[in-house]
Amino acid sequence: MTTLDTQIPTEAEIVARAEALIPWLRERAEACEKARMVSRETIQKFKDAGFFKILQPKQWGGYEMHPNVLNKVLMELARGCPSSAWNVMVLGVHPFEVGLLPTQCGDELWGQDNTRLVSSSYAPFGTVTKVDGGYVLNGEWLTSSGCDHADGGAFLGGRVEENGEQVFRSFWVQRSDFDIIDDWYVVGLAGTGSKKLSIRDVFVPAYRSHVIGAYDQESHGDVNNLYKMPFFYVFYAAVSSVLIGMARGMVDLYIEHMVPRQNLNQAVGAAVQDPFIKGKLGEAYAKILGATTRVLHNTEEAWGYASKGELVPLDTRIRHFATNQFTGGEVFDAAHMIFKKTSTRGVWLNCPMQRQLRDLLVGTNHITQNQDNIGDLLGGQLLGNPLPKANPFGVRV
Repeated sequence: MTTLDTQIPTEAEIVARAEALIPWLRERAEACEKARMVSRETIQKFKDAGFFKILQPKQWGGYEMHPNVLNKVLMELARGCPSSAWNVMVLGVHPFEVGLLPTQCGDELWGQDNTRLVSSSYAPFGTVTKVDGGYVLNGEWLTSSGCDHADGGAFLGGRVEENGEQVFRSFWVQRSDFDIIDDWYVVGLAGTGSKKLSIRDVFVPAYRSHVIGAYDQESHGDVNNLYKMPFFYVFYAAVSSVLIGMARGMVDLYIEHMVPRQNLNQAVGAAVQDPFIKGKLGEAYAKILGATTRVLHNTEEAWGYASKGELVPLDTRIRHFATNQFTGGEVFDAAHMIFKKTSTRGVWLNCPMQRQLRDLLVGTNHITQNQDNIGDLLGGQLLGNPLPKANPFGVRV
C-alpha cells in the first residue's frame, strides 16, 4: 500500500499547513482559472499535506479526524484559490462516503494505493436500471469537480425504482467506466475542472451503492464513530466552509487594496479613514464571522453525538442542515458589499478581487446553498408541520 504519512497530525498542525499555502495558491489562482483545472502540482501538495486523508478511514491509512478539521482547512485554502479549495472539498469528502460502504469497496479502491481520489456528480442526470446483482448506469453526469485527478473513479447519483418507490442512490464507478467531456466553460470557479462524465451500459455491483440520504441504525449502526455523522450534513458543511474561505479571501484582498489607497475626496484623504470604507468592512467581517461560527458550532454539536457512537437526533439534524444553507447568501452579500467600495479599480481583470467574487458567485449557486427551499422546510418544522415525503433527512414519511 502506498502511503504518504504514517503519523496523524494534530488539528493545529494540519490547519497551519493550509494557512501556509495561501500565498502560494494566490500566486497561481489566475493560471488555475485559465487552465480550467487545478494543476497536478497543486494536488500533489495537497496530498503531501494530508488534506485528503482527514476523513479517510484509518484502516486504509487515513486520519479519520473530526469533520471540523476539514472545514477549517477549507476555510484557509479558499482564501488563496477558491477553485483549488473546491477540489479539496469534493475530493476530500468522498473518503467519508467510502466509510459508509462495505469494506470490500475500500479494499478495491485503496488496497494497492491509498492515495487514490474519487470525484462525484450526485444530481440524477443519467438513468439507472436495477438488474440481478446490481444496477446498470447510462447517460451523462455534469459538473464532476476535480475529475481529472480522480484516478479512483466517481460517485454518481441516480434515482431507481425499488419496492414500488423511487430511491435516490449513490453509485461508485471505476475510472475506466467513464469518459471525461471537457465542457466546463463558466463565469466563476473555472479552475475546478467540473467536467461532464459520460457513462455507457456500466454495471455497478449492489455493494458499491447506498441510499444517499439514509440515516438510521441499518445504514449507520455498524460504522466507526466518524461515519455516524450524516453524510449530507458533512458534505453541505464542507461546501459552506469553502464559501466562507472565499469571503475571507475577499477581506484579505480588500485590506491590502485599501491600506495604500488615497481617496479623491481630499476631505478624507487616506482611504482607511473613510467611514464608509471602514464601516462596510466591519459589517462584512461580522457577517462572515457569524457564518463561520455557526458552521463550526453545528458540526461540533453533531460530533458530540457521533463521537459517542450515537446517531444525531432528527431535530438537531434539521437545524444544522438548514441553517448551514444560509451561508452562501450571507457571505456573498458580505463580499459584494466590500467589492462595491473598490470602485472602478476592482473591475479590472488584473485585480484578484473580481475573480474571487466571481468564484463566490458560482459557489453560492450550488444546491447545498438553497436557502429559499430550506427556509420553508425549517420554518415549517419550527411551526410543527410534518416533514414532506421527499426530505433530505433520511426520514420516510
